[in-house]
Amino acid sequence: MMSLKKIFPFLIWLPLVKKTWKDDLIAGITGTIIVIPQAVAFAMIAGLPPIYGFYTAMITPIIAALFGSSYHLISGPTTTGSIVVFAVISKFVSPENDLQAFISLAILLSFMAGVIKLFMGLAKMGKLVNFVSNSVVIGFAAGAGILIAFKQLKHVFGINVPSGSTFYEIINYIIIHIRETNLYVLGVALATLLIALLIRRFIKYISKLYMLIAMVLGSLLAFLLGGEIHGIESVGTIPSHLPPFKIPDFNFEDMRLLTSGAITLALLGLVEAVSIARAVALHSHQKLNNNQEFIGQGLSNIISSFFSSYVSSGSFTRSGVNYQAGAKTPLSAIISAIGLMIVVLFFARYASFLPKAAMGGIILLVGYNLIDFQHIKQVIKTSKREYIVLMITLLGTLFLELEIALFLGIIISLFFYLERTSKPNIAVFGKNSEGKFVNIIRDEMAQECPQLKMIRIDGSIYFGAVEVISNYFANLYEDSESKHLLIISNGINFIDLAGAEWLTHEVLKWRERGGGIYFVGLKLVSQEILIKSGFIDIIGADNFFKDKQTAISTIYKKIDMDICENCDIKLFQECKKRIQE
Repeated sequence: MMSLKKIFPFLIWLPLVKKTWKDDLIAGITGTIIVIPQAVAFAMIAGLPPIYGFYTAMITPIIAALFGSSYHLISGPTTTGSIVVFAVISKFVSPENDLQAFISLAILLSFMAGVIKLFMGLAKMGKLVNFVSNSVVIGFAAGAGILIAFKQLKHVFGINVPSGSTFYEIINYIIIHIRETNLYVLGVALATLLIALLIRRFIKYISKLYMLIAMVLGSLLAFLLGGEIHGIESVGTIPSHLPPFKIPDFNFEDMRLLTSGAITLALLGLVEAVSIARAVALHSHQKLNNNQEFIGQGLSNIISSFFSSYVSSGSFTRSGVNYQAGAKTPLSAIISAIGLMIVVLFFARYASFLPKAAMGGIILLVGYNLIDFQHIKQVIKTSKREYIVLMITLLGTLFLELEIALFLGIIISLFFYLERTSKPNIAVFGKNSEGKFVNIIRDEMAQECPQLKMIRIDGSIYFGAVEVISNYFANLYEDSESKHLLIISNGINFIDLAGAEWLTHEVLKWRERGGGIYFVGLKLVSQEILIKSGFIDIIGADNFFKDKQTAISTIYKKIDMDICENCDIKLFQECKKRIQE
């Protein structure tokens, strides 16, 4: 019978709350303050009214906290998720032309992404995120950051850039219409950006609140400059009520159109959430369960979509602040969400005065923060392949559809991985002057036995590597006079059916020559396919050895003693014993 703690994981940490509630309360209040400007900014990036950012930041953290795995991960609206939402839905409807239809599709998209996440969690597919290279995530985040920043330029310059413009079209339009810049709008945007940078850089004790303080001061500056009189638009009225319950519009045609976008959001959101949870766990030393995190993220998206929320994932900023503020359990995320509900109920009217120019300035900074310069430099220095993956993902994000860019990065990353694993390292071994078996490349003085060839295979013998390995063995068979081959197999991770079939064929070929192929140190997991498929009976179970000395002693009895008599090398102990006898 399934344990209740597996169904309701919050039962694991709930007893801890008696001792940790004060720490969680402080962290939760801090999280409420941090999320206010982010919720507004992310909703604007997604093309939605600010209130939908608040709705998402109220509901999803609670569900994710109750059903997730990480004690410190805070879920809610995110930058990359918001920009993907806008990119996916704006292909079918513009928020400026039909806002209600846009909102309806955004909520439906959240439900669909949630279902995919939940299915992946229940199917125990948590390990799949390990196949998404860090270079893909870094490239996608950097591209999204640049895209976010450029899409906000219309609010920074006060230029009416056509809705749905691509990265290139935005640049081109602003260059052509640069003379139409509203200097009042530009002044507010740049002042807000500068204030945020100065606070974060020089005033450490309030640096965590730099976005909130900068937006407040930017709003004050807009008011002093005359606000709407000089074309400085505000975000408009924000309803002061809790998220309304409403069933998403399950239109089959809409769901068909949104499928690829939902898959992209699900995959991206899971990679984002698990990566953040892992990063925090490195410091907190908490053991994570990826599958449970998938379930928590899935349920949070599904349930929140019934409360007018759009797609969510883990937030790096809020999760980092949550941990640094002293959070001990997921209660802090729940407190943060409840705190935001109180703010919306009693203080929403103040948020309506936020100028879009100030938000534009802040979002420029949000976009810039997504570009991980440190890791990009690392990738450039260390790996040409990873650099190619990063650049293709980044450029794809800027010039292609976002889901295509993400999948393209993943496919190329997997291609390079398969390309590497399809070329396992094969080393020839000999005995050095100290009597140790070593790779002959590392020691030119190492000697080989003329009748027994020794090689080591580092890698897996599977369908992708069979061609390379078989070519090596074909050359070895033609060029070597040795009839016996000992494979040092400690480095063979696994053997699939194609590998087992080829290996069996190769053993029979060497046997027909009057010799054989032998294995030493082959892992039990690598022998599994040989045993289950019956190939081990053809190869011979007595050709598998646990250590080199036993293998050599056994093979020595099968070699040609006439050749051994005239050999000057006398490589093995058995050779020397024969001379003494």
